Amino acid sequence: MSFDSQFTHHIPVRYGEIDQQGVVFNAHYLGFIDDTFERWTHTFETDVRALGWDMMLKKLDMEWHGPAGYRDVIQFDCAITRWGGSSFEITYVATVDGRPIVTAVVLYVSVTLGENSPMQTPDEVRAAFGPAVAAPS
Repeated sequence: MSFDSQFTHHIPVRYGEIDQQGVVFNAHYLGFIDDTFERWTHTFETDVRALGWDMMLKKLDMEWHGPAGYRDVIQFDCAITRWGGSSFEITYVATVDGRPIVTAVVLYVSVTLGENSPMQTPDEVRAAFGPAVAAPS
């Protein structure tokens, strides 16, 4: 799977995140994605929240490719794969030792901080995330 990642985050699987089958319970992937997003924004030079900007998840499309288990370290590579006026998509590719686990495309909507009303994505936020790249092939 070819993908020009803009950010990479590693998450070790803990015992409480596996199910009776011995693999990561599917609901945990959304938490992992949220953690990856947050860690990415912490690398920005611009304090995007000081701009009055926040975002909300609107849609999630996730495809499972294989299992991750206890003590595996999941690598999440992500990038902006589409910019809209007030929305954007981030594609997340999760692997363990190069083996595909999950691919997820999340559609976010930019909102006014504290009000949750849609807003145009500020140029400073776009610059912090960078330009859209091609989705994985």
